[in-house]
Amino acid sequence: MKVVTSGIGLRAGHVLSILRDAIPEVEFVGYYDPQPTFLHMIGEDTPRFDDVAQMLADTQPDLFFVGSPNSFHLDHIKLGLAAGVRIFTEKPVVTTKEDTMELAALLAKHGTDQVMVGLVLRYSQHMVDLRAVLDRLGPIVSLEANEHIGPYHGAFFMRDWRRMIKWSGGFMLEKCCHDIDIYNMVTGARPNRVASFGGRKSFVPEFAPTSNTENEIMHRKPSVWESIDDPFRSDGDIIDYQTAILHYDTGASLAFHTNLNVPDEHRRFCVMGALGMAEGDFVRGYLRATLRDGTVIADHDYTQMDGARASAHYGADHMMVDDIAAFLRGEVGSLPVGVVDALEAGLAAMALDQARITGTMIDLTDTWAEFDSYGLRG
Repeated sequence: MKVVTSGIGLRAGHVLSILRDAIPEVEFVGYYDPQPTFLHMIGEDTPRFDDVAQMLADTQPDLFFVGSPNSFHLDHIKLGLAAGVRIFTEKPVVTTKEDTMELAALLAKHGTDQVMVGLVLRYSQHMVDLRAVLDRLGPIVSLEANEHIGPYHGAFFMRDWRRMIKWSGGFMLEKCCHDIDIYNMVTGARPNRVASFGGRKSFVPEFAPTSNTENEIMHRKPSVWESIDDPFRSDGDIIDYQTAILHYDTGASLAFHTNLNVPDEHRRFCVMGALGMAEGDFVRGYLRATLRDGTVIADHDYTQMDGARASAHYGADHMMVDDIAAFLRGEVGSLPVGVVDALEAGLAAMALDQARITGTMIDLTDTWAEFDSYGLRG
């Protein structure tokens, strides 16, 4: 299986190295990246190309991995679709509503199965086990959830290219589209109205480190392309905290909170249905589901997972690659998440930032009508 990549940063190198373990016949036949920092993860002898279209034409790959910064995704996906190549793109797929609709039109022409996406939380054991009991909770009524990341990771965002909305699309889209996607899955619906509040209060000059220990923490996660050194005097325009309220087509509602400066990380969710509830945490490693009579129908401890596999997205990276390998081999007919799901989660994230910036509640009715006009759900 011949594989090429646009972008060979840490994330692309990590996923591609797992893919090679899962599919030993994988051969990396080309890459495009002006600054290939993690090339060693796929092989220093991988041929370099200065143009994506030329790479696709010369190598005729079986799989094109799009791991470039978010704002370049659409251009690279378009080239892959034009070349008739199966594509795997990292999330978020695109960064604007306009790009979403342009890609929707292309997918209507080429088919949604041509593009796989890296919304890795759908593959996690937490979500596998939640899906197994979800129907027993009854209609989902309300949810609360968060994604709180440590200062080392928050500082990375403030130093990395992701700090600039023009490249990343914003923090809610870049980091939390995973979360929005899984709650779309849990509710079986899309948000039709959203509101949001947030800003930047932690990564500002007055809270810059005063000790070597703290300064080391803020530089623990390396950044390369278009990076800066000081996360507290960053020129970036992303936020470092945000709260959001989402109302779904089904009548369910979600309260979601994210913060980039939380020393004791957690990524918790609590799902309340008419007949029961489920609570879990990706970071702290558990899932518990309880019916309204007190019967516990699921009680999982994920803290004892194999260390090598558990180290990446709570074990979901390996599960994702295993599923993708089975899909590419024709052993399974579908994946837990698709590009349409990813585009819907992206549109919701963009609307949340629009609500935050404008100070208004955003009605998504017209957005979904336009998106649905491309007929991607069949």
